[in-house]
Amino acid sequence: MNWLNSQAFTLFDQQIKWSDMIGNVIGLIGLAFGWRRSIWSWPTQFLSGLILFAAFATAHLSGSAGKQVVVMVVAGYGWWQWNRGRGGAEDGHIAVRFATWRERAALAAFAAVGTVAVAALFKAYPSLSWDPWPDAYIFVGTVVAMYAQARGMVEFWFAWLLVDAVGVPLNFANGFAFSGFVYVLYGALVLWGLRDWWLRSRRSTRPVLEGATA
Repeated sequence: MNWLNSQAFTLFDQQIKWSDMIGNVIGLIGLAFGWRRSIWSWPTQFLSGLILFAAFATAHLSGSAGKQVVVMVVAGYGWWQWNRGRGGAEDGHIAVRFATWRERAALAAFAAVGTVAVAALFKAYPSLSWDPWPDAYIFVGTVVAMYAQARGMVEFWFAWLLVDAVGVPLNFANGFAFSGFVYVLYGALVLWGLRDWWLRSRRSTRPVLEGATA
């Protein structure tokens, strides 16, 4: 598996690693499937996590490898959840909606408490992370975003935007340049996906007038 961490090419004076490129391209495809509300979003995200896990584990980056384990677990949950909810929308895919205020509060509280807890863990074991606070923020933010996606919440896209805001500079700083470029593409895709899910959530909650065609 050492070839995963070998150099693929150089871009803008940044060394691009095979693992960084392959894992993140697959992750980008998974997010695109999420935009289309395709259940294939989850096995694609699982595969991305598996490749990045192998790469980080080989490079002895325990914290980053652990994050990919969580990503794979949540991807499994998302697959199960979307299988249950498939057909909820008129086009046969899952129905999407905005979270309730209680759900939003729960997600925000989990993100805040989780970030503090994971950062404390990273600081207690420095070998797990070079940048405890931003790493913890991205770690927990990714879990929140994927969970919200699994539940069909439009807020999933907002969570990804917040993760991207920290992920782009952090990846460039840590030498994973391709991840940084992919996070920029994530940002554009997230905005398109947000618009699509937002409009779909409004249509799905619009009342049907009496006597009108459903």
